[in-house]
Amino acid sequence: MSHFKSKYHDELIANAAYIGTPGKGILAADESTGTIGKRLASINVENVESNRRALRELLFTTPGALKYLSGVILFEETLYQSTAAGKPFVELLKEGGVLPGIKVDKGTVELAGTNGETTTQGLDGLGQRCKKYYEAGARFAKWRAVLKIGPNEPSQLAINENAYGLARYAAICQENGLVPIVEPEILVDGPHDILKCAEVTERVLAACYKALNDHHVLLEGTLLKPNMVTPGSDGPKVAPEVVGEHTVRALQRTVPAAVPAVVFLSGGQSELEASVNLNAINQVKGKKPWSLSFSFGRALQQSTLKAWAGKEENVKAAQDAFLTRAKANSEATLGTYKGGDGSSESNYVKDYKY
Repeated sequence: MSHFKSKYHDELIANAAYIGTPGKGILAADESTGTIGKRLASINVENVESNRRALRELLFTTPGALKYLSGVILFEETLYQSTAAGKPFVELLKEGGVLPGIKVDKGTVELAGTNGETTTQGLDGLGQRCKKYYEAGARFAKWRAVLKIGPNEPSQLAINENAYGLARYAAICQENGLVPIVEPEILVDGPHDILKCAEVTERVLAACYKALNDHHVLLEGTLLKPNMVTPGSDGPKVAPEVVGEHTVRALQRTVPAAVPAVVFLSGGQSELEASVNLNAINQVKGKKPWSLSFSFGRALQQSTLKAWAGKEENVKAAQDAFLTRAKANSEATLGTYKGGDGSSESNYVKDYKY
């Protein structure tokens, strides 16, 4: 094994395994300032630092919620914020047994020579940023690559380019002590059926693990954040059991057993759908060498946001809504979720940008 050995080798492995603890998952609270602004606008709350901080404090201080979480992904601003009482969020999370993570990509740009496909920016200066985030208490990172299904998409160019970017990012994170979450999101947009999504998911994941191997990334110190295998937004609907079967099969065919955990993105599914599908995935019989968990943003926050509406007197109700989702998804990672709670209102946004 000629693989480069990071001085963080053992720590990366321990942290990745911890994040993948069955019964726990990740809250993605890493919305950029623009995206959180859209969320706040939906409840008529102004997009200012104090309101962004208040929303995050509401989530992180929900009594009993942190036991269902192993990690929280933060936006850079949030990594340095504190509660109203002055306790840094990083300290609060660590005391609750939750590892702080950080979004490190700089968003997508169009990939020249393609039909609107994209590549993710942010490799320049990434090493320095990771070093700084590690010092601030972050222990894992996230980088989102985006692919779309179309008549001729994803192109091999887009698949290769995004796999390469994810591998470079992962290697740089590991050199600086951060567990990289590898996120190749295949958007749900389109009229395709579940078989098409399964085929594309396999192609994309196979390319990602080829690239990670080429870049000598320590797989035991990484996590995968893929889309679930579902029909397109305008495709023929299927039962959760079918989503479970196709999703697990795609992973079995492409994801090495060395990867400790797969933390699914919700990709605009409603709160209820995301939990029900995650539960179905965990109920599939067969070989599953990785824990199968969640890294949800909208699917953990939507009803909380609505209940809060920016009002101090609603904080308790909003926190109750968040606790319900955190517990539901914790149960779904164990395949014991019974359903019945949560909003079935769609969180789908066409061509979603973070």
